Amino acid sequence: MPVTLMNPEGMMKPDVYRQVAIAIGSRQVHIAGQVAYDADGQLVARGDLAGQVAQAYRNVAIALAAAGATFNDVVRLTIYVVDWKHERMPDFLAGIEQVSKELNIAPAPASLIGVCVLFEPGVLVEIEATAVVD
Repeated sequence: MPVTLMNPEGMMKPDVYRQVAIAIGSRQVHIAGQVAYDADGQLVARGDLAGQVAQAYRNVAIALAAAGATFNDVVRLTIYVVDWKHERMPDFLAGIEQVSKELNIAPAPASLIGVCVLFEPGVLVEIEATAVVD
């Protein structure tokens, strides 16, 4: 496997991501920020953070597959959430839980960044991914 994910000793050990990714593949895949659009460009789960997180992850999975990659190849996620506050964490995690088994999501290193607004009203989350494959 070209990617090894770990939480080193002496560091916090979160459940939903890992502190370190070691990649030994030769091809990088960079996925543009994915939001909760369906294939027709329609926003899915308007006003529902969990639903939008799930759809954005599904879109990342589609983009990864197009490049011959899966979540097992992801070395970095950057997640932007509109009006982030810690109280929204249960909804955010519920979205990941909805698709975790369906997409076989590996807990890669990730940053969750709160933003005031994304590019279009109603879009609550955007997820960028970087993967390395052989």
